[in-house]
Amino acid sequence: MVFRNGWAGKLFHPFSAISDKGGCSSMGTVKLSNGVIMPMEGFGVFQIPEEACEQAVKDAISIGYRLIDTASSYQNEEAVGRAIQSCGIPREELFITTKAYIQQMGYEKTKGAFEESLNKLGLTYLDLYLVHMPFGDYYGSWRALEELYQEGKIRAIGVCNFLPDRLLDLCYNAKILPQINQIERHPHYQRSEELFLMKGLQVQPEAWAPFAEGLKGMFTEPALLEIAQKHGKTPAQVILRWNVQQGVIVIPKSVHKERMKENLDIWDFMLDSDDMEKIATLDKDCPSMLDTRKISEVKRVYDYLNNPVLTSL
Repeated sequence: MVFRNGWAGKLFHPFSAISDKGGCSSMGTVKLSNGVIMPMEGFGVFQIPEEACEQAVKDAISIGYRLIDTASSYQNEEAVGRAIQSCGIPREELFITTKAYIQQMGYEKTKGAFEESLNKLGLTYLDLYLVHMPFGDYYGSWRALEELYQEGKIRAIGVCNFLPDRLLDLCYNAKILPQINQIERHPHYQRSEELFLMKGLQVQPEAWAPFAEGLKGMFTEPALLEIAQKHGKTPAQVILRWNVQQGVIVIPKSVHKERMKENLDIWDFMLDSDDMEKIATLDKDCPSMLDTRKISEVKRVYDYLNNPVLTSL
């Protein structure tokens, strides 16, 4: 199994986050299994329409975000690319992620999808490229990602939404192990056993929808409100801090600049053991947004490009 290539050891400038207090605090980073350094917090652009996405990304970068996460299925890669080109931040200080969707699975299709995404983003390389869903010929796609990685066109490769059985099967058969598994992860769906498996495989977990879009009363959970008051923070900040303290990268989303600042202002406090125990009691052990083992959800994600429904759960 291969864990390194020419990118390993090429570290970034230190990542920093500008707080809403006007100061600059150090943002946490993580070293992936291949030696690449990745920010622990980034900015996601899921469901941000093309016409609003460019400004949102420019705002996020100006505030201090350096990890930007998009996907071909979001249909806003060109807007992300324009923001990258005009933001004034050197390319090597940014960490750009995109993903290949179900209809782009298969060796040749994924090779083409990669070039299409790269062109839309206006980039010469990607920091992270992901297989978006565990469906279709993702084994063919993984071979394509392995080749692109070895050619130095991608600094890290990984998967999204892979449950333990699919992730372990891929790891048993891959030449290069995925460095990331991006999953739905929040206080209502904590996935502790899966995190333990990923740690053993040296696969870094990354949480999409860390707030579960506010579904099922996430922001009004009494435990989160109590912990937030204790630390002088918001429930959203507590949720993000809870994730990063457990070694999980987060990519919150907002089109509002003040909310972006709030989401980034999590690096000046720590949750204690009592806080963590209270949050542990919130686990419902079921997803709020995506269940790849449910028939209605499989049908939904296959048809997502034609009918972008958020969830059938």
